[in-house]
Amino acid sequence: MAKAKTVYTCTECGAQSPKWQGQCAACMAWNTLVETIAETPVSTRFSPLASSSTVQKLADVRAQENERFATGSEEFDRVLGGGLVAGGVVLIGGDPGIGKSTLLLQTLCHLGKQQQVLYVSGEESAQQIAMRAKRLGLDASPLDLLAEIHLEKILTILQDLRPQVVVIDSIQTVYSEVLQSAPGSVAQVRECSAQLTRVAKQLGISMILVGHVTKEGSLAGPRVLEHIVDTVLYFEGDPNSSFRLIRAFKNRYGAVNELGVFAMTEKGLREVSNPSALFLSHHAAQVAGSCIVVTQEGTRPLLIEVQALVDSSHSMNPKRLCVGLEQNRLAMLLAVLHRHAGVACFDQDVFVNAVGGVKISEPAVDLAVLLSIVSSLKNKALSNQLIVFGEVGLAGEVRPVQRGQERLKEAVKLGFKFAIIPKANAPKQEIKGLQVFAVDRLDQALQHASQLS
Repeated sequence: MAKAKTVYTCTECGAQSPKWQGQCAACMAWNTLVETIAETPVSTRFSPLASSSTVQKLADVRAQENERFATGSEEFDRVLGGGLVAGGVVLIGGDPGIGKSTLLLQTLCHLGKQQQVLYVSGEESAQQIAMRAKRLGLDASPLDLLAEIHLEKILTILQDLRPQVVVIDSIQTVYSEVLQSAPGSVAQVRECSAQLTRVAKQLGISMILVGHVTKEGSLAGPRVLEHIVDTVLYFEGDPNSSFRLIRAFKNRYGAVNELGVFAMTEKGLREVSNPSALFLSHHAAQVAGSCIVVTQEGTRPLLIEVQALVDSSHSMNPKRLCVGLEQNRLAMLLAVLHRHAGVACFDQDVFVNAVGGVKISEPAVDLAVLLSIVSSLKNKALSNQLIVFGEVGLAGEVRPVQRGQERLKEAVKLGFKFAIIPKANAPKQEIKGLQVFAVDRLDQALQHASQLS
């Protein structure tokens, strides 16, 4: 038997090379070439439906909103942009055991009461899924199950049943017989996802693909997988915590960076109605080094507690450590604090943490980080009725952020009475129950925070 010819395929762009090299010649990415079996051209590819397209004028195309149907979970619908769309393909990834299969099983069991749904499992048998459904109290649901990893058989069943919603768990286990490589390889993932997406568009099926993640936390397989689908969701969460977060990184039918919050219980995932309460500590008394910031995750404002600990350093290189925040931005903010507010931390260890394990990437957290650092350094607690947001520039100015009015409304709803915000975000009309201090310089914000302590 002749030895199979191998080539090296880039996991980022799919380009092939006859020999291994450190950098991909097509996309210039480093260390992305993996060895795969060279595929022989096959003349008879599976083509479930033949469709023809015609050239149209943009002015002649009727623009209309995509019809959506709810999944039974408001948090899941929020991340999806309002619900599932017929013909839309969703890719959801996350660490093993985070709750992806549990959430999708609950969703399909709810949808199965009014629609025809299909759960295709390539990792578990029908008996294992039935045991999980029984544990979650979903064993009486009219849900169709299919334990299959052969792509051509799955496509044939989809044409016969014509379900409205399909879950493929997972895309890395599905293989096509027209390719010689093993399931999970770059070629198999690319081909299977393309065929499934084509069928979903042609038959109007709302399809959800489950994807594995690498040790770096990114979706396994070629980068083209994320380009093929309409929506990319990531399931996040601390293994030591019962709370789970779903974040949208791509959505052709809605806003990106939307956030859904769930709690893992014995009966499966449950929605968290007030997610801001997860990221706030309930101290018996005011403590130094704590400040509440209002962040914006998509269209949802969230109140998150930022904690700082400043202590004398006993080494030549003081430590700068961030959890949930950007490390390099902390060093920049400390330099601004020294230059424009006269507060030096060059001989202090500085530790900053976002409560609840959430990751904050927007610059609106800058002002809260600096106030919490000054509070810890001077051992002077800030008011527990104070919320803060604003970006701090290198010149010491406090810059405005997006959706400032929505952030203030969320703070009022949760009972906060004081707010230090950028002057450009100051409300035009007085907000009942909230005293707003609008500032345009860092030293002004520190002065107001000191008066409220």
